[in-house]
Amino acid sequence: MSLDRTPPARDTTTAPRRRPRFSVPRGLLAGTLVAAALVWGPYVLIPRSSLLSAQIQTGIYLGLLLLTICSRRAKVLAVRILQRYTLNPLFRLLLTIGVNPFGLAILETRGRLSGKTRRVPVGNGRKGDSFWIIAEHGSRAGWVRNIQYDPRVRVRLRIGLRYRWVPGIATIRPDEDALARQRKVIAWHPLRALNAVNVRVLGADLLAVHVKLQLDGAPTGETAPPAGTTAAQPGTPALASTRN
Repeated sequence: MSLDRTPPARDTTTAPRRRPRFSVPRGLLAGTLVAAALVWGPYVLIPRSSLLSAQIQTGIYLGLLLLTICSRRAKVLAVRILQRYTLNPLFRLLLTIGVNPFGLAILETRGRLSGKTRRVPVGNGRKGDSFWIIAEHGSRAGWVRNIQYDPRVRVRLRIGLRYRWVPGIATIRPDEDALARQRKVIAWHPLRALNAVNVRVLGADLLAVHVKLQLDGAPTGETAPPAGTTAAQPGTPALASTRN
């Protein structure tokens, strides 16, 4: 009979830590404070500004903060409904007619289930042939899941004095520090900074997405080819894309 009573070795591998039930995403608190300052600044500096408007907007920001802490899924659902039926249609209309007061761009993807072309306004994070997007809902965003299905996308942005559709290949970057990348995207640009504040306030789990733009093959037309077709030039990926 063996007399060895050495205790069995313990498994030193650590299981992945679960996120606390109540937590504040990085950047949300700072974004909420900046948004509140932008609301109260005009009230303090501009005579006869509406106190009620400042109070209502501040209440909305605080409500979003509490909702994010309690349930990120509920926050994503509420913001998604707001964006889908109010904000996104308005921004798409403005960008279509060439009005861009918020410095946005349009991302076009192909729906992973429907196969139809989908377009969503995103922050303009272009630098050269790189285009960075900070997804405010992370992998929950429909257009992010569409990219996982088909990375071929198009981005409508201003090249010189004209707006053009530029094809590209999108890559999801979960290892990228989304807040650090967002600070680089801002680059002291006031419209990009304003969009970054909105992303932090409305978002729950920030995720960086990179698009490698193909500027040499960018078409100047406004009409996208049918889903599943390829561009006229050899080697250019399909231009149609969608949100599910």
